Amino acid sequence: MSSLLTSATAIIFAAAVVALLWALIQFTIISKIPVQSGGGSGEQEGLISSGDDQAVSARLKEIYTAIYEGAESFLKAEYTVCFWFVIAFAILILVLVSWGTGWDMARGSMTAISFLLGAFTSMASGYLGMKVAVYSNVRTTVSAQKPGWTECFNTAFRAGAVMGFALCGLGIFMLYGTMLVFKLHYPQPDEWIFLTESITGYGLGGSVIAMFGRVGGGIYTKAADVGADLVGKVVHGIPEDDPRNPATIADNVGDNVGDVAGMGSDLFGSFAESTCAALVIGSSIGLSGGWDAMVFPVIVSGVGVFVCLLCSFIATNIWTVKKEADVEMALKVQLISTTIVMIPAVYFAAIFYLPASFELHSTIGNTILHLSPLKATICVAMGAVGGLTIGLITEYYTSHSYQPVREVAASCKTGAATNMIYGIALGFKSAIIPVIVLALVIYFSFATCDMYGVALAAIGFLSNLATGLTIDVYGPVCDNAGGIAEMAELHPSVREKTDALDAAGNTTAAIGKGFAIGSAALVSLALFGAFVTRIRHSSDDKLFAAGVNMLEPVTFAFLIIGGMIPFAFAALTMKSVGTAAMEMVLEVQRQFDEKPHLLDENPTERPDYDACIAISTQASLKEMVPPGAMVIFTPLLTGILFGVTAVSGLLVGALVASVQLAISMSNSGGAWDNAKKYIEKQPADSELKGKGSDIHKAAVVGDTVGDPFKDTSGPALNIVMKLMAVLSLVFADTFYAINSGTGVFKMA
Repeated sequence: MSSLLTSATAIIFAAAVVALLWALIQFTIISKIPVQSGGGSGEQEGLISSGDDQAVSARLKEIYTAIYEGAESFLKAEYTVCFWFVIAFAILILVLVSWGTGWDMARGSMTAISFLLGAFTSMASGYLGMKVAVYSNVRTTVSAQKPGWTECFNTAFRAGAVMGFALCGLGIFMLYGTMLVFKLHYPQPDEWIFLTESITGYGLGGSVIAMFGRVGGGIYTKAADVGADLVGKVVHGIPEDDPRNPATIADNVGDNVGDVAGMGSDLFGSFAESTCAALVIGSSIGLSGGWDAMVFPVIVSGVGVFVCLLCSFIATNIWTVKKEADVEMALKVQLISTTIVMIPAVYFAAIFYLPASFELHSTIGNTILHLSPLKATICVAMGAVGGLTIGLITEYYTSHSYQPVREVAASCKTGAATNMIYGIALGFKSAIIPVIVLALVIYFSFATCDMYGVALAAIGFLSNLATGLTIDVYGPVCDNAGGIAEMAELHPSVREKTDALDAAGNTTAAIGKGFAIGSAALVSLALFGAFVTRIRHSSDDKLFAAGVNMLEPVTFAFLIIGGMIPFAFAALTMKSVGTAAMEMVLEVQRQFDEKPHLLDENPTERPDYDACIAISTQASLKEMVPPGAMVIFTPLLTGILFGVTAVSGLLVGALVASVQLAISMSNSGGAWDNAKKYIEKQPADSELKGKGSDIHKAAVVGDTVGDPFKDTSGPALNIVMKLMAVLSLVFADTFYAINSGTGVFKMA
């Protein structure tokens, strides 16, 4: 018996506390950078175009305050809507789960409480991420005025680390703390299946907020971005983030509420759901291996915190960024090093916390599987390596260092239409290898440890979550830093530096999206396995004992309907961005018409930034409801009306279609964005003519279409497959209670 200091509880809480303390240390380092312009710093004299440091410092603070207030007001409005929805949905969970379990109020109330905790933790994560990103972006701009690359890179990287480690620490602490409280009610190993079923509400809470955060934030940021680009760059030829453009503050606010708060909630949801799925499937491990063995999935996440922390020193202290070429390499080394170090770390954790041999009930049939720590490690390792592979394939298709994006850039020579054709084709093609990798990971992890292996592979994908989030937040911080440099009219060399940091961030963000999509697919499949396990348990093996039969008419019919859901969702979110962008375009053009001097080189009038912020806020709050409601209520109504076999088909169809669509949309958008950046780097006498040419305008059109592809619909499809699956898992007993799982219409 392991001692108290080396127990699972000790290592998990230690990881959570260390993660939170590390986030605090990183934040303290950032906070020591004053928001003060340093015009004549060593490398180049007079970096500030105005030469008046005091005036520029005041301007920096003004821009920072405007972005902060815009982000704050949007998140408060969004989270107010979310708060009342969450309260209402928690009451629905309490009633339906209690009724479905024969009025077991303990299970109903525990599921509702864990749902509320998951939702509020997800909101706290998103809000914290936004605060830190806004706080850090202006300090990254200030750091970019100083000589060299190390300081500005480290500032942005540390900003990401605050979000990455704080989210992991908070997520682990809340999830495991809730489990320990629930254990007081379910102390015996044969009762732990009810504990794990109650904790699934935590994953559902995280996912519901992620849905609204991703969709609402995505609509906000892309409405502003598309509006600013179409009127500013395409019609009037003014640079990106030019202070004369009325939509530029809304665009920068959007980076924080969409790319930071939305991404944070999304990955928090993935962490919570993958852990919940593994706990439900592996609840029988507790019978032979005890508590420490059952909570092994949470231990893996805890070990990941220590690995990510150690590897972060490579970027900031050991192999520091000294020149532009080092930036992308430093970020990639983070992903690769954490993946490599994670494998032996997980093996030692498995040897220490898992018995030499432990038993698990198979998902299909009545076989008792005999597993070992090595088998569990292999599954986690397959997930980690599979995630890295998908990430690097994503980079190949979205970075302008490689042939596919350069082909898209070259297609702009014949106009926007050929650019669109090439970009869409690239997205479809880029799905081939990731899907094959996912198929291999699923097959071999299932062959090794049954569906529990798939759940462990999903956790392997997310084992270096702190590093993945660090890199994801790094990108928007650099993007905002460049926007602030442009709006404050700093020396062009500052903007060049932040653009170089952002370009590397774009590539690694695409890698992060690859990770997120791959992990979402495995999480969704693991949740589906947990759903089947729970229905078997509720029905005493009357249903799904031999698996799900796809040839049953109800299952196959709903499989096709499930395959339609991602397309309906993508259509709703794309149209929402288009509608909001049209309003933004009209508002920006109205201001240019009414204030013609805005377009002067040194304008005497100032744009009304608040009007554009209001358009984005109102549009996103209104438009986020229909797609979110569709995803939440489709599986709920399907289970109640048509039964559990219909839900099985629905979940499989949604999973299969979402993976393909998410990869292709994200990569098409990323490729269009980087093709535009590649053209912008070319000189005017080159084949691609460079910035301001007709070729560049064709590329801007592609990038504008790609914005909702890669930042609204594509990433939100991750949540579609996860949310539908986790919601079905939470309400599994309710579905079975209605006519023995055949639904109101008795669809056998």
